Amino acid sequence: MIELSRGKSRLTILPETGGAVGVWQRDGKDIFLPVPNEALTAQKGEAVGAYPLIPYSNRIANGRFSFHGQDYDLAPNMGDHPHTIHGNAWEQEWTVAHQGTSHAVLTLDHVPQDNDRQWPFAYRAVLSYLLTDDVLDVHMVVENRDTVEQPVGFGFHPFLAAEGPATLSFDADKVWLTSPDGLPIQDVPCEGEWSFHTSKDAHARFIDNCFAGFGGNAVLGRPDAGLQVTVDVDPVFTHLVVFTSPNDPFVAIEPVTNMTDAINRSDLPDHGMHILKPNARIGGRMRFHVGTV
Repeated sequence: MIELSRGKSRLTILPETGGAVGVWQRDGKDIFLPVPNEALTAQKGEAVGAYPLIPYSNRIANGRFSFHGQDYDLAPNMGDHPHTIHGNAWEQEWTVAHQGTSHAVLTLDHVPQDNDRQWPFAYRAVLSYLLTDDVLDVHMVVENRDTVEQPVGFGFHPFLAAEGPATLSFDADKVWLTSPDGLPIQDVPCEGEWSFHTSKDAHARFIDNCFAGFGGNAVLGRPDAGLQVTVDVDPVFTHLVVFTSPNDPFVAIEPVTNMTDAINRSDLPDHGMHILKPNARIGGRMRFHVGTV
């Protein structure tokens, strides 16, 4: 574990646990809430406040996909859930390339073995955390280190602390309705209950959906704590996954490049997966700003 601090902010990073954030607190208050997920066995029960999603976000249906005429079958990585989820970077130990008092850079080199069922292509990921008094800046880059093209998506999975009353607002064009096992089945406009253009109660109902056409800005308000967290992201993050329920003390707001199961939805123009040629790279930045309400 390494620790960063700046002003009133304190951040712990867990290179050995998928490059995850352990804790982010400002003035003693949780901004990211550490959450354990026993289904993600590679995290070994470790409570994390956020973790990277590389080289794809969310589910791949039954862990199977085809690319350039080759079929691939990935190993399950979420308990007995049938779909592989969130890539494999969260399952690996990252290397600390730089550590200062308020800035750290981590790297991960994935070199697939024969018949590798985590991810069949070689890549390098670079993850940068920069902390100021009231902002966490997260920058990630993925480079294709293979000899062939590969599909790449990426994002970030923060658990924003939201115990008690909380409001959520953001702009998006449409939302994907899902099957009981979380796969997209139909997109509908962000209207009525699916519109978060104006603030809504973040705990009013269960949501585990991917929004497309994300406008790049989301705001979580916590009136009882006197806090507001604003998320601003680069345009590459065209999708936003939101996970919340009436009983959870957090709201997961996940800026991502791709829709759920994007690798199997190449017929959709806005699926969000990127095809990288050898040695090509893609990256993006997001900022979490803590203000008052």
